[in-house]
Order: sequence, then C-alpha cells, then structure tokens
Amino acid sequence: MESKEYIEIEEKYGAHNYHPLDVVIERGEGVWVFDVEGNKYLDCLSAYSALNQGHVHPKILDAMIEQAKKVTLTSRAFRNQQLPLFYKELSEMTGYEMSLPMNSGAEAVETAIKLARKWAYKTKEIPYYESEIIVADGNFHGRTITIISFSTEEYYKKEFGPFTPGFITVKYGDLKSLESAITPNTAAIMLEPIQGEGGVIIPPKGYLQSVVNLCQQNNILFIADEIQTGLGRTGKLFACQHENVRPDMMIIGKALSGGFYPVSAVLADREIMGLFQPGEHGSTFGGNPLGAAVARAALNVIRDEKLIERAEELGNYFIEELKKISSKHVKEVRGRGLLIGVELKPEAGGARRFCEVLKRKGILAKETHDNVIRFAPPLIISKEILDWALPIIEETLLMD
Repeated sequence: MESKEYIEIEEKYGAHNYHPLDVVIERGEGVWVFDVEGNKYLDCLSAYSALNQGHVHPKILDAMIEQAKKVTLTSRAFRNQQLPLFYKELSEMTGYEMSLPMNSGAEAVETAIKLARKWAYKTKEIPYYESEIIVADGNFHGRTITIISFSTEEYYKKEFGPFTPGFITVKYGDLKSLESAITPNTAAIMLEPIQGEGGVIIPPKGYLQSVVNLCQQNNILFIADEIQTGLGRTGKLFACQHENVRPDMMIIGKALSGGFYPVSAVLADREIMGLFQPGEHGSTFGGNPLGAAVARAALNVIRDEKLIERAEELGNYFIEELKKISSKHVKEVRGRGLLIGVELKPEAGGARRFCEVLKRKGILAKETHDNVIRFAPPLIISKEILDWALPIIEETLLMD
C-alpha cells in the first residue's frame, strides 16, 4: 500500500489525538528512517528523545531478542533474573541508591508524586492530605488526569475536569515567584531542568542551584523530570548536572530503553525510596525481565559509545551553525547539547509549515508550541550528516 492509503485507514479507525506529519515510516536505521515508498529521511526528533541511541541499535536489539526467547513477563509477584542487575547498573551509573521502574514517563511522574506525598506525611509530618507540590507554568509532565491538573496549557485541560488538587503553579525560571509560593505544607518542587515540550525553554543560569538551596532551607524535596532531557541528550548524563545539581528524586524514561520498549523509572536514595511498602504502588509490566534487559543494554550503549560526549560536542556545533543562519523568520536559537529549539517570529506563519517543507526535503522535525521547531536527532549522529542537513535547514528558514 502507499502512504495515502495507510493515512486514510488511520484517520478512519484511529482516535484523532495526534496531528502527525504525513509520512508513513516503515523502517529505521541509525539516524535515518524510510517511508513505505522507500524515501529516506533524517530523524531530527528521535521520538521526543527516546531514540538517543538511534533506530534499532543492534546491541539493544540483540538483548531484546535474547531475553524474549527466555521469558518476557513474570509480574512483580515473582522475582526475575534481569531486574536486580538493572537496579544495580542504574544505581552505579546515576549515583542514586534505589530506583522504582515503571513503563511510561507519565507513570513515573505519578510515582514521584505519590512518593513525595508519602514523604510529606511520614517524614516532614505535614498534616494528612494537606501537602502541596509546586510546579512551573509551561510544564509538560504527561497527560494523566492528575498531571494535566497542574498543566497551564488550557488545551490539555479543557473538558477533562474535575482536577486533582494539591498543586501550586509558579512562573518558570522566576525564583521570587517560587519562594513566595512556599508554605509549611510544601512537600516538593517538581521541575523540568529544560522545558522540552514548552519550546526548549532554558531557565536563567543558577536557577536550579537556587531552587535546591530553597528546598534545603525549607525541608522540601526537589524532583527533576528528566524524561526528555536525561540520559545524555543535553551533553550531560542529566541536564541538572550543568549546574552541579543533584535532585532528591529523578524521573527518567524515553531513552532508558533506546526506543525498543516502554521503560521509565524514579531514582532516589534509600531514605526516600525506602518509604514505599509492599502493595502501596506497582505495575504488572513495571520491572519486567524484557524491559529490564533492554534498559541494561540501552544504558551500556550510552556509556560505551560515549553518547553524552557526542551530544555536547555536536550539539555545540549544531547550535552555533544554526545561529549563523540569517533569516527574517528566526527570533532565537537556543538549546543545550542536541536538544535545540529554533523559535520563529509570530509573523512567520507558524513552525508547522517549515516542518512540512523540511519533510519534503528529507528532514523530519516537529513543531512545538506553534512557533518553535525542535531539532533533537539521535546522539549517534555525525558532523558529516549535520553538515548535510544544515544547508537544507538554512534554505527552508530563508523561504518566504
């Protein structure tokens, strides 16, 4: 079948909860994807940073096949061989004493919220069911009812209430706004160190360190959502490390499985993570042997292929080259590592039309918040491929 036919079937039988570019991908290899007609595209989205290791990485594929031949699911009613090794290797890489694996990023965010609330009552001794968690405007932490309850994007919330209470919203990057929101009932502050879905928004220098200082002064947990920014994307293992910040809880996902399988996790030290007792939280698929084996291989690829160092080096180059493009449409180029946003002026007519032109020229990128083109290729990309892409991007940004 041709792309048009696949699109017609999807539109007829599938829920219309996404607005994808009209390309029907059949296979992927490294930084490239191919549609059903055989056309080749450079993937500059990486499935929202889930594909830091590239498409169908052979080492992760081998690990998945090998484990799938043995056992794929046991539930957490029994132990499995892969999970203890995953726990150990994740702790050794990240420095956190314990972890709790889940599946999707949203599940991991919900896990962190539950854990923060239990810590509030058991450790900080906030009166029961009066704890508050401070979040930032422009956030994107997922799409469950609780998570959209503290979104400031009205489109995500409209017609889905009533909403979960217990969240206070402040201006992202504004320390005074944050400080004024703290009360004796504040359990945690949860932030993205860089707001990816928000348009690749980077807070002012020193902001994260100041947030940590406030948390320490007021006995508050700092939770970092690094689902999109973590595991090498920004040129550090975690984006918080650009300010030498170590959150009390770290939320990770996406690249944790290299795009092969839904795997997420919450990381914390024993005094926090140890609060969970049997039966208080769980997931049938969370921590399953197939997911654990895939995640172990995905972490090894990040380390062995020095993807963090590649993201820093090539990200700096990509950003500087993009800044050299003199287009009347471009308001700002910003980013860290290989997470880059090109913000267009309002009069440019929206970022989607530029993404559609890029697609026709062999580059897949995606608009976010209407006026931002996000470039986030797999971390295995080379300078030679970037040099191939840059003239195409420049030509597109210079169009009327």
